Amino acid sequence: MKPVLYLIACAAGPTQYIDAGVRAAQAAGWDTCLVLTPSAARWWEARHDELESLTGHPVRSAYKLPGDTDALPAAEAMLVALLSCTSLNKWAAGIADTLAIGLVSEGVHLGVPVVAMPYFNQAQAAQPAVPRSAQTLRDQGVTLLLGPGGYEPHPPRQGDATGFPWAATVAALPAISEAQHGAVTDREPTPRRPASRPLRP
Repeated sequence: MKPVLYLIACAAGPTQYIDAGVRAAQAAGWDTCLVLTPSAARWWEARHDELESLTGHPVRSAYKLPGDTDALPAAEAMLVALLSCTSLNKWAAGIADTLAIGLVSEGVHLGVPVVAMPYFNQAQAAQPAVPRSAQTLRDQGVTLLLGPGGYEPHPPRQGDATGFPWAATVAALPAISEAQHGAVTDREPTPRRPASRPLRP
């Protein structure tokens, strides 16, 4: 069986083409599940069926209700692409008010590899919170592809949403064999448990 990847996307320009990200992850050997922030989900509202057909899984954008079963298989790696400036700062501050941020906030502390590729402009990047948030995530073990070797913030109104490097972003994930040591599911976050024990409700 292929290892499971949660591809998590915020409402940033290239998320209009998240289907390209799914295909890049699938080509690299991942069983790819898609999780969107509520804002990103609105972008794709008319085409959810297309994404579900592509991934073979429900597209998630909200926490499930108590008593509901898991809609997605347990993740063995997570890729946040795209990570918006707002979600970067919320994640670093521990504000898990969306399923997308809740999953990675917990997952990185359960030993699940988490990679994040931001996409925002230089004016947003100039906010003093951004470097602090970036360092906070890196200190937790997140592979944050911001800066040299990753995404360099673009000038305002000059981003290239169609040219986002999906294949290079997926390539930043750990080798599949290295990712198969821990997993979390798409439920409400729970207290920390050993990474070697996949979580179930």
